[in-house]
Amino acid sequence: MSRKVEVITAQKNWKEKFKQEKMLLERIFTKQIVSVNHIGSTAIRNSKAKPVIDILMVVKELQKVDAFDQVMQKNGYDCLGENGIPERRFFSKGGANRSHHLHVFQEGNKEISRHLIFRDFMNDHPLEVIEYSQLKLELANQFPYDIDSYCNGKDAFIKEIDVKAKIWYDKKQNDNKI
Repeated sequence: MSRKVEVITAQKNWKEKFKQEKMLLERIFTKQIVSVNHIGSTAIRNSKAKPVIDILMVVKELQKVDAFDQVMQKNGYDCLGENGIPERRFFSKGGANRSHHLHVFQEGNKEISRHLIFRDFMNDHPLEVIEYSQLKLELANQFPYDIDSYCNGKDAFIKEIDVKAKIWYDKKQNDNKI
């Protein structure tokens, strides 16, 4: 049986869990790191989410990340390579009881800004957070043991928000130039 898709109310300790993991990653990857960011629903204020901390780590050279697989395994991570997304390295911590997902991209990858703009837009738009939370709850109830269908069910909403977020971000950038 596959693991259950669980969506819960926002937890106060999510930020602290991110900070603790960020310190671990900084000790492991040291000079390779450009930045380490909290992303995903656990980084969005008042968002219901799966209780998994998503981390986006930007590195200087993606190919060098593979050399850290052993030390990542010693720290509880499964090393999953690209895991379906080219030019990414993906790590999952906690086995069947996942606690963290680490998405690693080389600086300059367009996925970096997409994730950060999505997070920032959602934190600035609480009505969208409510809508997204409701969608996740409905999908978790509809597909309690089918993570692929759960994720596919969020896809159209995420793409719609990505478009809104990019417009919002570009306007914000232009307003700051004035």
